[in-house]
Formats: sequence, structure tokens, C-alpha cells
Amino acid sequence: MRNQAFDDFSDAYEAMIDWPRRLAHEEGFYRRLFDEVRARSVLDVACGTGRHAAMFHSWGLTVEGADISPAMIERCRERFGESQTLRWVVRGFDQPHPEPASFDVAICVGNSLALAGDEAAVAAALRQMLAAVRPGGRVLIHVLNLWRLPDGPAQWQKCVRASLPEGESLIVKGVHRAGSTGYVNMIVARLDLSEPRMRTECVPFVGLEAAGLEAMLGCAGATRIETYGAWHMQPYDREQSPDLIMVATN
Repeated sequence: MRNQAFDDFSDAYEAMIDWPRRLAHEEGFYRRLFDEVRARSVLDVACGTGRHAAMFHSWGLTVEGADISPAMIERCRERFGESQTLRWVVRGFDQPHPEPASFDVAICVGNSLALAGDEAAVAAALRQMLAAVRPGGRVLIHVLNLWRLPDGPAQWQKCVRASLPEGESLIVKGVHRAGSTGYVNMIVARLDLSEPRMRTECVPFVGLEAAGLEAMLGCAGATRIETYGAWHMQPYDREQSPDLIMVATN
């Protein structure tokens, strides 16, 4: 289930990300994956503001972006439009797709799967993603590798000045680990007021292990699973890799 805070802070999250740079960094991985299965259709699960889905559509693919947040889906429609080859739907990632086995690839990226709430919800989401792709299709999972973080102190990652709808603001984002749970920390401070005004959030997410995800995917019917530690296909190292990326064959 998506945390309401992500809707409340969606403008701040968007302002923090250099989307052209991020998508260019990830593009090669997606192109190799899509070429491997001769993909013509992609399901973007927990699509957020739709940037990945829109990029895939620009490559000539038929794309469906799904998210549990009606506000996010409305933003996607307003920004990117909708057509027979680009659809936006309100649907949680643990809910079945109405047309099973209708996609070549399903993805869930940006640490969205870790926000499922618990491992049972993660397993349910993986089952639905595999059910949505055809035999021989692929499911791509990307989450933050929580285990490279020390247990305790926050790791502050970004500090950005941005013009938000509410006014000129300073945005600070960090992440920290407490045992097997991670937390995203956000501070948004208004800069255009005579007196400072600050909003904060701390959103928990599940620490997912590679072995646990592999077991869940296997139970859901995956026949082959590849694991990487970053978008240039580096091997996964639990102590050092920034990401945990898994590609499962249905």
C-alpha cells in the first residue's frame, strides 16, 4: 500500500530528481532487456509520476502505467496524455491485472516494491506481476540495497533548492536503516517567508534480501532469475552495491 506521504510530497520528490540524467543512466539496461524478449508491451507497476512509462512509450512500445494513487495517475494523464498505446490505471500492485499474460515485460522500480508493507504483500505483488506477463516474458524488480547502509545514522543524500507550488523551498532527503527496516527522510523548508516553515516526513520500507526475493519469485513460477547490483549489470554485492535488481523469466 502506498504511503499517503508520497502524494503529499510528490512535488518535492519530482523536483529532487534529475530525470533526464536518471533515465539516460538506466536506458541501456531496459533496451537490452526489451531487445532480449522482443518486447512490444510493458506494464509499469507502481508507476508514480510516469516518467519510465512515458520513456518506454516514446520508444514505440505499448505501455500501461498503474499506481494505487488516483492523484499520481491523474498527474500522468495530464503530463503525458493517454491513447490506445499508453494507458494509465489506478490499481495496487497486489491486485490482479484483468488481462493475464498480456505483457512482454512488467517492471516495478524505484524502491516501490519495498513500500508494500511486509514480505507477504511483496510476495503477492510478485505473483501478480508474473501472472501479467506471457510465458517467456520478464519481470524486473529494482529496490534500494538497504544492507549497504550502517544500522542507525541517517545518510543524507540530496539537498536541492526548488520552486514548488507552495513557494521557493529547500529540499533535503536522506535514508537510514534500523535493523531490517529502512526509512526515507524528507525535509521541505520554505525560503520565501519571513518566518521559517518546515514540513517533514519519515516513511518506512521493508528491507528485502536477494535470497528472499529469489525464493518468492521461484514460488510464483519464475524459471530463471538474474541478479545485479547496479544498472550497468554489475554483480550484486550485499555490502557494497547501491541497488538490488532482479530479472525473472516467467
